[in-house]
Amino acid sequence: MINVTIWNEFVHENIHDEVKNVYPEGIHLALAKGLQGNGFAITTATLDQPEHGLTESVLNSTDVLIWWGHLAHDRVSDEITARVVRRVQEGMGLIVLHSGHFSKPFKALMGTSCDLKWREAGEQEILWNVNPSHPIAEGIDAKIILQHEEMYGEFFDIPTPDELVFISNFEGGEVFRSGCTFRRGRGKVFYFRPGHETYPTYYQPEIIKVIANGIKWACPAAGKALQFGNMQPVRALGKVTVG
Repeated sequence: MINVTIWNEFVHENIHDEVKNVYPEGIHLALAKGLQGNGFAITTATLDQPEHGLTESVLNSTDVLIWWGHLAHDRVSDEITARVVRRVQEGMGLIVLHSGHFSKPFKALMGTSCDLKWREAGEQEILWNVNPSHPIAEGIDAKIILQHEEMYGEFFDIPTPDELVFISNFEGGEVFRSGCTFRRGRGKVFYFRPGHETYPTYYQPEIIKVIANGIKWACPAAGKALQFGNMQPVRALGKVTVG
């Protein structure tokens, strides 16, 4: 059983009717319901909970953390950010969705501005599967078509991904690296672009399938914690005889 925590700032749904109409219970619960039946033990957390719902206990028992944020990146405390980053480096998987590219944890892990071009015009997006043998692309056809999405365009200021799984093109001609993987310490990070709050993207089965695949890929491998600092020799040094 993979322990999954879905984090959503849960701000749009409470102040914008057009978002509440699409996700009446919040994006986090829509994702939780869509991901049921995949062998995951799912919990949710939101910004306004104590410690943003990401206590030491919660994160220590989380195999994979999913992050959706947009309006309130600045309201995420630096302490919680550092806590998430540390857990990723220790082995916890992290899946960052859509506008989470500007979240504090993702920016800290990338070490860049993570900025990009954008346009909210409800354009068609085609997600092209450019790495069909990758575990995140398992069961996914050559492309996923989203009839209405927000445009994200290059240049996307991130480090060169370890692996590129999906690229997108939009009606206006832009392209974007929409499915990128990274490794930080023992942890795996998957950035997946789709999911603007005013469109029903997270009800589309192929999108949920990609996220489910991402959870399985990012789940930490068994093993002892990494060790750093001064260490004794692996083998005792023998005495040198002169004569």
